[in-house]
Amino acid sequence: MRPLVIACGDHAGIGPEVTLKAVAAERRILTSGVMLVGDAVELTRLRTQLNLDLTWCPYSPALDDTISQLPKPAPSPTGPCPVWVLDAAPQARADTGVATPSSHAALAALAYLRRAATGCLRGEFAALVTAPVSKEAILRSGVPFVGQTEYLAEMAHVPDVTMMLLGDDERGRWLRVALVTTHLPLKDVAASISQRDVTRAIQHAADACRKLKLTRARVGVAGLNPHAGEGGMLGDEELRVIHPGIEAARQLGFDVAGPIAGDTVFHQALRGDFDVVVAMYHDQGLAPLKLIAFDRGVNWTLGLPFARTSPDHGTAFNIAGQGVADPSSMQAAIRMACQLAS
Repeated sequence: MRPLVIACGDHAGIGPEVTLKAVAAERRILTSGVMLVGDAVELTRLRTQLNLDLTWCPYSPALDDTISQLPKPAPSPTGPCPVWVLDAAPQARADTGVATPSSHAALAALAYLRRAATGCLRGEFAALVTAPVSKEAILRSGVPFVGQTEYLAEMAHVPDVTMMLLGDDERGRWLRVALVTTHLPLKDVAASISQRDVTRAIQHAADACRKLKLTRARVGVAGLNPHAGEGGMLGDEELRVIHPGIEAARQLGFDVAGPIAGDTVFHQALRGDFDVVVAMYHDQGLAPLKLIAFDRGVNWTLGLPFARTSPDHGTAFNIAGQGVADPSSMQAAIRMACQLAS
C-alpha cells in the first residue's frame, strides 16, 4: 500500500500545526503511513512545542527518485502509523515564528504542493491532503495563482475539475456542495457560468455520491438569481444557461432537480431531499456549509486523476504559533482521503 501525502501549507500559518495534531490523532487509520512535505526544521520545532508523540524519518530523494524503498521510522508505541518528512524547499525556509504573510513561506508552500502533487501523478502516493496556503502572499511573491484547486488542475492537465465541500452537523446530517465556479470576483460569476459547466458539475457531484457509496445520487441545482430568476424577471441566466445544463444532465441519466432558489435548496438538502447541491459560486455554496460544519468541513477536488482533500479553512495567521488551532477539519480531510484511497 502507498502512503498518504500531506503538503503542509504555509508555515507562517496554522497548516503545519493542524497537520501534526491531525496525524497524531488519526494515526490508527494511517496504517500505510504518511509523507509530510514541508519544512523539516519547523515541523520538528512544532512537534516539541506541541508535545506530540510522533516519530518520523527524514526522506531526501532527488525529484526523479521513487519512494519504493522508504527508510522505516521507529515504530510508535501509540499507533502503527509510519511517518516520513520530505523537505521539498530547504532553500526557501519559512520565517519561523512569524505569524504573518511571508514571501519565503509562500514560495515554500508552493514547492511543497508541487512536490506532493508530482508524487501523486507518478503513483507514489495513495492520495493528497493539502494544508492551507495564502493566496495573497503567493501573489505578492510574484507568482500568478488563483487557488490550490486550479493549480493542481493545471499540473494534471485536467481542464474540468469541480470543487466540492462537505460536512455534517451535530445531528449527523450531511451537506455536500459542488461549485460551478470557484475563486472569482462576484461581478464575473454570471458571465463565467456556461451550460457545459453546469452539466459538468452535476456529473462530478453524482459521481462523488457513488464514490462515497451513497444509496442514491440525487442532485439539487441552485439558481443564480434571487428566487431562481422569477421566470426571467430577476435575471435570465436560469433560462438561458442553468436549465439547459440541467436538461443535458437529465438526458445523460442523472437524477437532478432545479434550478431551485438558493435560499431554499440547502434547507431541502439538509432535510434529505437531495444528496448534493450544485451551487453557482463560491460563497453561495460555502456559507451554508460552514454554518453547519465550520470545524468539520472538507474540500474535495473532483475530476483530478488522484484523490485530493483539504481542510475547509485558511491560514489563520491571527492564531498561528499559539498552539490553539483546531485540527478537526484536517482530521476530517485525512479520513476522507483514506476513504477515497481505499
